[in-house]
Amino acid sequence: MPFKVTFIGLGVMGYPMAGHLARGGHDVTVFNRTSAKAEAWARDYTGKTSSRVADAVREADFVMTCVGADKDLREVYLGPDGIIANAPPKAILIDHTTVSAQVTEDVAQAARERGQSFIDAPVSGGQQGAENGQLTVMCGAEQAAFDKAQPLMDLYGKAVTRMGEPGKGQLTKMVNQIAIAGLVQGLSECLYFAEKSGLDQRQVIDVISKGAAQSWQMENRAGTMIDGQYDHGFAVNWMRKDLNICLTEARERGVTLPVTALVDQFYADVQNMGGERWDTSSLLARLRKLGDLD
Repeated sequence: MPFKVTFIGLGVMGYPMAGHLARGGHDVTVFNRTSAKAEAWARDYTGKTSSRVADAVREADFVMTCVGADKDLREVYLGPDGIIANAPPKAILIDHTTVSAQVTEDVAQAARERGQSFIDAPVSGGQQGAENGQLTVMCGAEQAAFDKAQPLMDLYGKAVTRMGEPGKGQLTKMVNQIAIAGLVQGLSECLYFAEKSGLDQRQVIDVISKGAAQSWQMENRAGTMIDGQYDHGFAVNWMRKDLNICLTEARERGVTLPVTALVDQFYADVQNMGGERWDTSSLLARLRKLGDLD
């Protein structure tokens, strides 16, 4: 059955995700701080726009958000004009932003006090995954709320999984980002070594991708990395935000993440090169620059 769904945050991820919901037959209302983006979405899909969060969520069965960081999430959920104060009791609130465990806990508690259900549901798969409806969605939720929400998230997710109670989705996303950081650095180093050794990098990737070295990053990013193209997904600025969340949570839990901390500093170098908006595979550009300086 169709639901009334509000989607807040129409960036490179949220824009196509909200589109999948509209194409799935749901009654979708969108809000974006830049109203021109919401108006463009309404031209591309069947749905409505709203100029205020409070108005956008007032009759929603589900409210989905995909914003920037902790500050943005607090702003859109909490306070008299926010989601929690204005969405109906019993509404299911689903956040797809990658944020800290603390803000997730605060928002989930505020929702519970209003009789609403909150699902932290960060995603992996990047812009391409969002556009193709192939995202991995990691959910922290009570089982009943997850069961109601999963059919909607299936419209843009290839793997929508409940990881436990609220908060577990964000912790799982931290694990994901920790793994990616090491994988991309390893791929960058292997490509750089092949380049400096006079090997045909594409032939090398074709061979080693058939063995134990294979990864999603190798399959989807090696070719563009070889070509020096770094406009294919998740930006360095956002990765550093995520890694800061991971490292902060790790310190609070007494966990040491030496490789993650090192790669975070490598991404700082990329930012200093002017690569704030390059995608995360741009670690290879750093190695090439260092090599040019030798």
